[in-house]
Amino acid sequence: MTVELAVAREYDHIRVKGNLKTRIRLNCSRCLGDFEADLASVFTMFYRKEDRVAFDEEEVELAEEDLISIAYQGDEIDFAPEIAEQVIMELPLKPLCQESCRGLCPTCGVDLNEAECTCAGSSFSLKFSALKDFKVDK
Repeated sequence: MTVELAVAREYDHIRVKGNLKTRIRLNCSRCLGDFEADLASVFTMFYRKEDRVAFDEEEVELAEEDLISIAYQGDEIDFAPEIAEQVIMELPLKPLCQESCRGLCPTCGVDLNEAECTCAGSSFSLKFSALKDFKVDK
């Protein structure tokens, strides 16, 4: 993983501009095969010194600056949780090994990218198969 951070103090907060690049191993959501993909993220984070005492079981109203900034305590800031969050946000919801991935045969399970299916294969769509016995009473 390569992470580049530019940190600057601005007024009452710290601005962190980041650039993240990494290579990850995923499973294709169609054919279930492993593949590697590049992941990149450009982000900006704001850090604000924590100056309030946390109250137990008491509701606290958040100010606008609390919603867009991350609180830190002490003289050091640990960037690891926010960098991990950036990686997670860049993960694809349905990773595909390639756009033209044909997936698996729903009947016999053969990988259609590697071989042709030899099963009879049903000609109906599974999308509406739950409605095949649906009857409406008038």
